[in-house]
Amino acid sequence: MSMNNKQRWMGGVVLLGGGVLLAALLLKGNEEIEQDKAQATISHPIPKTQSNSNTAQPLQDGEMVSLQPLAVDVETEKRLLEEQRLAREKAVAEQEARAAEFLKMQQEAEAAAARKAAEEYAALNARRSSEQESSDNIPPELAEDDKAKAQRLAEEKRKLDEKKKAEQQKQDQLKSDAEKKLAEEKRKAEAEKKAAEDKRKAEADKKAAEEKRKAEAEKKAAEDKRKAEADKKAADDKKRKAEEDAKKKAEAEKARDLMENGDKKWMVQVALAANQANADAVVSKLRAKGYKVTTSSTSKGIRIMVGPAKDRDVADATRKKISSDESLNMKSAWVIDWVPLDQR
Repeated sequence: MSMNNKQRWMGGVVLLGGGVLLAALLLKGNEEIEQDKAQATISHPIPKTQSNSNTAQPLQDGEMVSLQPLAVDVETEKRLLEEQRLAREKAVAEQEARAAEFLKMQQEAEAAAARKAAEEYAALNARRSSEQESSDNIPPELAEDDKAKAQRLAEEKRKLDEKKKAEQQKQDQLKSDAEKKLAEEKRKAEAEKKAAEDKRKAEADKKAAEEKRKAEAEKKAAEDKRKAEADKKAADDKKRKAEEDAKKKAEAEKARDLMENGDKKWMVQVALAANQANADAVVSKLRAKGYKVTTSSTSKGIRIMVGPAKDRDVADATRKKISSDESLNMKSAWVIDWVPLDQR
């Protein structure tokens, strides 16, 4: 009987020791997390107020967390935010690993206790069977003692089960609290990450809008400049054309006045050369025959003329002479009125 009680007592000690060990490990893990937070706060202090309109946000545990002030440039701020995010993820991962280790130790302790209880229960059944076989030789008063013993064992087993159930509830509560804390830490990390991402996106959108506005302003300025230059060019072309038209009109008026009122001179046009080489060949032939040759460039070619003569009849006689000269082959010569360029 004393050996059986001793085994039950040892089983209860094992269960109680496992629960205490698990609770100690959880408390130690919480203390390490708090120390990590304290060190992170000392390394990177968080100001309670900031000049860039970031406001402090109250947490459930009474602490105040505010966003870091804007760094010197966007890249530095991104790097700092990334380092903070990695540190938080590392702390959460370490806490999850510790919780998993605590759960494993708890399960092992529960399995050992259950195995011990099963062994004790099997030994109890074996003793009951052996006592039942020899019950015929046991006096009535001893039989009553066995009955009381059985009741006592049942009562002890019930108490042990209740204690085990209470311990299990306690462990479940600790596990639930650890899971809730992990979930809260994860939610806070995700919220901070989202806030940083929203801030970065807003800055990127603002920068893109500014660049777009600047590009549109430059494009409009370039378009206005191009339009102004085009208008100026059109005005210059119009002015130049007007000047050319006025000049041509004045020259035409002057030439008409010379032809109507001045001394007329007559020329014999013998050919209209397409280029200077052809004109030079014709001029050489005529000068070889003793004719005085004059050339004049026109829009249709180079005009080749013989003369001038002050009388039309003299010019016409020259034309007939040139047309009848087969060596010249200029039968299409004709007489024209001519005003030299210096007299126009």
